[in-house]
Amino acid sequence: MVPRLGGRTGERPQRRVADVGERRIAELLRSGDEGAIALVEARFGRVLGGFLREALPDRSMAEEVMQQVLVEIWRRGPDYDAERASLLTWMMTIARSRAIDERRRRRPEPIDPAAIDDGDAAPAAELDQMLERWRLAELLDQIPPEEAVALRLRFYDELAQPEISARLGVPLGTVKTRMVRGLARLRGLIAEEER
Repeated sequence: MVPRLGGRTGERPQRRVADVGERRIAELLRSGDEGAIALVEARFGRVLGGFLREALPDRSMAEEVMQQVLVEIWRRGPDYDAERASLLTWMMTIARSRAIDERRRRRPEPIDPAAIDDGDAAPAAELDQMLERWRLAELLDQIPPEEAVALRLRFYDELAQPEISARLGVPLGTVKTRMVRGLARLRGLIAEEER
């Protein structure tokens, strides 16, 4: 039960303010600085690599595609537009596209069209769902740990608030407060990311 990330319909998102590290990476990418990739990998490698390992059938394929993604990020760096998307969203879009390309490339062409088993490869919708989970995981890392733990138990373990209270050994009211605050922080981060 991973929530769909995005703003409310009709709401005008607030202008996002990238942090200093993200702005520095974006500047280096736009200028074509080769050192930018090391910074991209240090800051965003965990989320990019994790998404690719989940999206692709084996680790070596994910590592190979990760290298392709990093090269493409560096090559397309001068085209990055902070007005259109956050740096992470832009990079995850590249990773998603390369994962889809790799899955299509590796899938053998069937001789008989009736023999196609759509369950063999994740459709774009499944990759989009994975992308949302990884994006959410990255955002949860940016809020206070006690709020993130409560939300992870709700989103990933699908526990009800009383079950979370029992698991964490804290009063139900505390769980509710942590979840409300955590969700508010997530909404703020999403609004910043989407502008």
